[in-house]
Amino acid sequence: MSDAVTKNGRLIGYARVSTSGQELNLQLDSLKHAGIADKLIFVDKASGSKSERPGLAACMKELKAGDTLVIWRLDRLGRSLKHLIEIVEELKGRGVGFRSINDGGIDTTTASGEMIFNIFATLAQFERRLIQERTQAGLKAARARGKKGGRPKISTNNPKVQMAKKMSKNLSISVGEICSTLKISRATYYRFLKIEE
Repeated sequence: MSDAVTKNGRLIGYARVSTSGQELNLQLDSLKHAGIADKLIFVDKASGSKSERPGLAACMKELKAGDTLVIWRLDRLGRSLKHLIEIVEELKGRGVGFRSINDGGIDTTTASGEMIFNIFATLAQFERRLIQERTQAGLKAARARGKKGGRPKISTNNPKVQMAKKMSKNLSISVGEICSTLKISRATYYRFLKIEE
């Protein structure tokens, strides 16, 4: 069976179940029905909240510009809406398309699908701003009561800071893989890189 291809590249699938007791068959059958070869379907048996997902890491490594990542449903990919949008934005930046079989209309290789995903991204950004505003208001109220807020300063000698800087120099490792390995967010990763020696 030849690998399924889009106009510019391959279709690559990703499937996940939360526990080893759950079945992958429904997802796998749907991905195969979409034309994806067995060898191009990556699988994880892990909770969505876990940052370590070797199947997803291998899938992200396999994807090349022009390929399209196909999933059964949105909640199979991201740990949260924010995480899902981060993944799709990373794919977009790499020239990789994204399609969800059971969430009608979500296909970033089409204009309408990209528009729907942009609406999600806007809502996630709105949520981030609300959280920032609440945090700032809380810090202001704490300062008014004489308390100091904010996060403690991170030393350049912190092992995670040193490892993040070292790994960032290896161009074969993606930002997502670094964050997953160190169990840090992308924001923390970029903050680590800015810490002066």
